[in-house]
Amino acid sequence: MAIIGSLIKGAIDLKGALTSEPNHVEAQQKILEMLLKTASDTAFGKTYEFNKVLESEDLQKAYADKVPYFDYHQLHKEWWSRVIDGQEDVTWPSNPDYFALSSGTTGKKSKRIPVTNDMIEAIRNAGIKQVEALSNFDLPAEFFEKEIMMLGSSTDLQEKDGHLEGEISGISASNIPFWFEGFYKPGRDIAKIDDWDKRVQRIAEKAKDWDIGALSGIPSWMELMLQKVIDYHNAETIHDIWPNLQVYTSGGVAFAPYEKSFNNLLEHPITVIDTYLASEGFIAYQERPETDAMKLITDNGIYFEFVPFQPEYINQDGSLKQDAPSITLAEVETDQDYVLLISTVSGAWRYIIGDTIEFTDVVRAEIRITGRTKFFLNVVGSQLSVNKMNTALREIEEKFDIEVPEFTLAATRINDEFHHHWYLGTETSVENNVLAETLDEVLKKANKNYRVARSKALKGVKVTTVPMSIFSEWSGAQKKKGGQVKMERVMSEEKFAEWENFVSENISN
Repeated sequence: MAIIGSLIKGAIDLKGALTSEPNHVEAQQKILEMLLKTASDTAFGKTYEFNKVLESEDLQKAYADKVPYFDYHQLHKEWWSRVIDGQEDVTWPSNPDYFALSSGTTGKKSKRIPVTNDMIEAIRNAGIKQVEALSNFDLPAEFFEKEIMMLGSSTDLQEKDGHLEGEISGISASNIPFWFEGFYKPGRDIAKIDDWDKRVQRIAEKAKDWDIGALSGIPSWMELMLQKVIDYHNAETIHDIWPNLQVYTSGGVAFAPYEKSFNNLLEHPITVIDTYLASEGFIAYQERPETDAMKLITDNGIYFEFVPFQPEYINQDGSLKQDAPSITLAEVETDQDYVLLISTVSGAWRYIIGDTIEFTDVVRAEIRITGRTKFFLNVVGSQLSVNKMNTALREIEEKFDIEVPEFTLAATRINDEFHHHWYLGTETSVENNVLAETLDEVLKKANKNYRVARSKALKGVKVTTVPMSIFSEWSGAQKKKGGQVKMERVMSEEKFAEWENFVSENISN
């Protein structure tokens, strides 16, 4: 047994044994108090009278009553534009050294999200918590001597107006501790390559020089990289190249849609650990193998609030109505979708991150991501969340023995009647009309609101299957290839028309 690996594993096991489960409700109260005290002399803190809020007997209620909800565009227009212009003490003390660029899944222009030194430290601390949680996964000592492939965006950050800019995965990788550099692959030189295809090509060329034990990155792009490495070396599976690969930390989106296609790239199953790292912060990680749910990090620079994800609280564009009620961690329940709000050490306040989550264990503060607020298809009352879409497609996979890791859809009009038009990324001989009928029936059985909609305004379902490559090519055409990029699950009619033209041109070519 490797001596160094045994020492590392022993240290992690000991740390895990000595660390007790925090009281998450109390931890959140302390985090909110810290945030308000730290930012009380900023322009934002003065406007919303943080000093008075801090005097309240019910700090969380006073904060919720005083500060409105902000999505990115509102916060940028009213506050972060001044931060970008170089003003200090706007929403957080001083001025950040970094901005995370995030075009997300629906935005046409990159968002510039402040990343303070406090947030860099918080992300690093969250990463350490996740490493410590590996003690729960019964991994052999040898694993802790292997290298880790972190597939994110380029670490070649761009300097602009005295700041450095890049995607959060690139910012995080450029700030890894010195002691970790020996384990980190593809290494600084390759990680700096901005062009996704060239970076993956270099990874494929160097792959046999590395002893990779763990992978980290968004599933869709990880699959493409692994397939490239397999093809380059004319191998059967990735284990022919990296025989000691044992762990994959997924992030950004639910892993379930990709599970079947991902496992086809492996010789044998590996441990999959979910994480929740967004441009705005490291939110949650999977702490134990008994569940695929993730634990909110409640004591590390982020304060959480939750709005029940119900149609009456959501505007047509997916934004949150200001009169929608919010609740604290002490009030949440299981089996209820919530819009997630965060306040952070980067100066985000009651910020609508855009994700919806559900609690699987309230005491442990464990959650699953269920979708996006803007990917909620309710044009004709069908009330389809991404979680319900994913669940239906898993049944389709099972019934027809196919893989459908990628999809998108829209409510479209045919002869002035609404239809749901699904594009599925899959290779299958099953006829599109058979897939459409089956998908329709699955959704009717699982979703009362969808069943009602189908009896009224929603007149039909259409399915078009396309090669998986179309989805990555679309992202590339949108200048969103690689990194933190996620595919739009639900599109507007206008965007869907662009998508259909793109599909038509690329399949015909």
